[in-house]
Amino acid sequence: MVERIESDSSEPQPLLVVGSVAFDNVITPFGEKERILGGAASYCSLAASYYAQVRMVGVIGNDFGEEHLERLRSRGIDLEGVQRDESGPTFFWKGKYHENFNRRDTLDIQLNVFEHFRPDLPSSYLDSNYVLLGNIHPALQMHVLDQLSGDAYVLADTIDLWIEVEKDALLRLIKKVNLFVINDSEAEDLTGESNVILAGRKLREMGPESVIVKKGEHGAILFHEEGTFALPAYPVTELRDPTGAGDSFAGALIGRLASRGNSDFRAIKEAMIYATCTASLTVEAFGCDRLESAGVQAIRERAQSLSDLISPN
Repeated sequence: MVERIESDSSEPQPLLVVGSVAFDNVITPFGEKERILGGAASYCSLAASYYAQVRMVGVIGNDFGEEHLERLRSRGIDLEGVQRDESGPTFFWKGKYHENFNRRDTLDIQLNVFEHFRPDLPSSYLDSNYVLLGNIHPALQMHVLDQLSGDAYVLADTIDLWIEVEKDALLRLIKKVNLFVINDSEAEDLTGESNVILAGRKLREMGPESVIVKKGEHGAILFHEEGTFALPAYPVTELRDPTGAGDSFAGALIGRLASRGNSDFRAIKEAMIYATCTASLTVEAFGCDRLESAGVQAIRERAQSLSDLISPN
């Protein structure tokens, strides 16, 4: 049985996660690892699996072995929505981080079977009440929303590429989502505001109910109709590989909301604490390894520690 973090909801909702599945080669000041399990869907799903029953949608190629699928299944992740395309290899990315980790270079990217990926949902997924749209093309994110049968709570992520080349499609999408998650540089690119507070407010005016602007090692800020909430990052001392931290944050965030069946201001603030602590585990090892193996007790302890850190008492 998969151990999950307890919630106060008697009926936790299943969570649909849509995104990329990849193999990564990562170079950091601490070493180099090849063919690491990566991609937004992988990180999001593993992080969310600590809180909710995850339904995963993505595409894998002819080089994706059963051992990688078993890693996901072992966390209770439903893989009916993972498509296997035998026509070629899995999406591949290679990147190098600089000494201070605040800049990275993409050395190679090969879309492979991901180039023709279309996220068609299995019928058993259409009733999903919580949905995470990873940072795929906005038109594909919209395609997912068009298939859903109910009024789902939707979190959407994006990347700077779509802001640069598909801004109109992205703006149409974010009008339809409940929670838009974006990092500070992307928020500036999308709004033209260098001040993160002004950028967050302007993003809310674009349509989403709530916006979270991620600030990396400086935490994250929530913009909601009931107010603004700033949360520091968990103080990590063993930074090894920051790849997937943002995806882990998003996955844990909506996973916690789904587990509670609640998405009000207070619930989002509490979920941000768990999301921050889950993401902090990701960066302590290459790839998904630490995220996958940490266990619920490590997350609970960090969540309590971070709550104590921000408490005025």
